[in-house]
Amino acid sequence: MTIDVQHLNDVLRPAAPPRVVEDLYTQDQYERMLAVIKRYGPWPTITAHHFDSVEELFATSNGGAVEGLNLTLDDVASAHFRGFFAESSVAYHPELHDCFYNNRFLQLAREYWGAQYARPTMMLFNLCGPHQSGLTSHLDAVTFRGVRFENSPIWLQNVMGRSGLFTDHLVKMAQVITWWYLGENGTFTYWPDGPLGEPKRLEHPLWNKGVVVQNESMFHRGDPVGRPDERDITGLKHRSLLGYDADRDDWAITTDGEVIRRYQPNEMRLLVHWNAEVYTDLDEVKKSMDHSDDLTHDIVFERLLADMHARGMNVAEPSDPLHDKEFIRALIAAYSISPTTDWATQPA
Repeated sequence: MTIDVQHLNDVLRPAAPPRVVEDLYTQDQYERMLAVIKRYGPWPTITAHHFDSVEELFATSNGGAVEGLNLTLDDVASAHFRGFFAESSVAYHPELHDCFYNNRFLQLAREYWGAQYARPTMMLFNLCGPHQSGLTSHLDAVTFRGVRFENSPIWLQNVMGRSGLFTDHLVKMAQVITWWYLGENGTFTYWPDGPLGEPKRLEHPLWNKGVVVQNESMFHRGDPVGRPDERDITGLKHRSLLGYDADRDDWAITTDGEVIRRYQPNEMRLLVHWNAEVYTDLDEVKKSMDHSDDLTHDIVFERLLADMHARGMNVAEPSDPLHDKEFIRALIAAYSISPTTDWATQPA
């Protein structure tokens, strides 16, 4: 089996380099977003939102091999938590409508692509304190006409993205990603020239500072947060939750109702991720909206299997491809590419 890594490197480059932007939200908007996070928690881990097995998680990250590993999601649990402010172009909280239906962000998205049209699709937040987050890079969910976040698992979207077989159906996306964190480490590392290129890093201070980017086509990662001596968390599980304790004015991670770690407000790292679909012109808008050129899961799996067979892989046709762990392992092996160049000295 051969993998054309140079072709995949070219596929996995964003439409343009990330654009660094400051002062993305007003202080009032920040306080309203934080109030919603406090009020509606506790929040699940990022992985609990999206994955039912280690195979699915590995298929979404850098495509590392899982052969011979006997891991559960508890073994790889990370104290990084997530919630949604908006999905499918619907804002869940009226007090955040101006944050989601954001004219400035729509203009940034159009300018990033040189496109005429854009619409906001999703807005989420990631919240954490100091913790062991590892140094694995990943892609965000890659959206295609007919195969998207609303009807497909993220691992499948990202395998499709890494394969380079579906670029004609790729939906243009742009994100505005903003951080609030003044503690140690917790920076953002990214590979704008593809996984074979040199990485870059968004450095501190990270207070109301962010990037306009296409994270579905660019490997990136959040670097470990806090000092090494404050990252260990005993009792962390895939099902752990993070919530605000108003009585104590702090944040608590719980597992099955038991507090396993507390953080002070100044230890917390908040990321807000705003997402938009972008269309070059009205023809592209109509093609996306009328579903005249959509992929289906059947088409996707047929194409993936044909490509693997053409490259000499002996892969059986699965009866349940969305959940077959052996099939997912085969896809990881077939479309495994990840950054090969890293910092000479990793973050502490």
